[in-house]
Amino acid sequence: MAALRLLFALALAAASGAAAASACPPHAFTALSDVRLSGDTVLIVTHATAFHDARYATKHGVDAAVRFAKAHRIPVVYLQDDESPELYFADDCRPDYWVRSRDGEVAFDIPATQVLVAGGHLELCLSKTLHDVLERWAAQPPRNRALVYLMDAIYSNGRFVEQDDPYYADLQRFMGIVTYGRPGGETWPKLSLLETMGVIGRLQREQEYLRRILPHWERTMPENVRVKVHLNGTKKEVLRAGTGARPPTLLFQFMDSAEQLEQSPFAAH
Repeated sequence: MAALRLLFALALAAASGAAAASACPPHAFTALSDVRLSGDTVLIVTHATAFHDARYATKHGVDAAVRFAKAHRIPVVYLQDDESPELYFADDCRPDYWVRSRDGEVAFDIPATQVLVAGGHLELCLSKTLHDVLERWAAQPPRNRALVYLMDAIYSNGRFVEQDDPYYADLQRFMGIVTYGRPGGETWPKLSLLETMGVIGRLQREQEYLRRILPHWERTMPENVRVKVHLNGTKKEVLRAGTGARPPTLLFQFMDSAEQLEQSPFAAH
């Protein structure tokens, strides 16, 4: 099995148009009781692995996110599953915490009010990460909070694109082009979320798609919380007004890349 995984890793490196990073050396996982996050912001990198993102479509975005976080003294948490650890591709092998997380679950406290998310399968493990963050926030006293999606660092199989969407055929064609000649199956056909947005193209359609992919905040966040969504460079959209004169706000912020964060108030409410 180990030999097969090594051959698979070498095949991925040869097939990918991006340069594959060397695997990080063996490391210990952080005990959940030892994850102690400080500050208002944290970066969570979920399953940044070529086992799921065989094109390395999100590698540049993941590395940019980690560089930004470290430059600004933002804690960095890597979530890793048990599948092919040699295929994890982040250049930086020294996160603040390296946590075993089979399905993207977040089993530690999140005191931060701003969570940057990178890596992760939008429809699967990243969805689990996001839902767990919301559940932990919902159990805390109400405050303004923001989930910041770094779209060039998130991979997706386009499952939330429906056949009657006007861009469905374009997405299928683009997916077929970038995966041309590769084996079929779930492991291979992935785009970054930013690439998906590029295929969708029109602002109104992009905004509708982003509303569609949000975690189920309505099941988790109390009724008094105002909920907004914001695609960088556009006006914030209110999804729920909340209650009271100044309700606490949950903002879903979509940024093209961490490289924009230097110039942008990425989590302004």
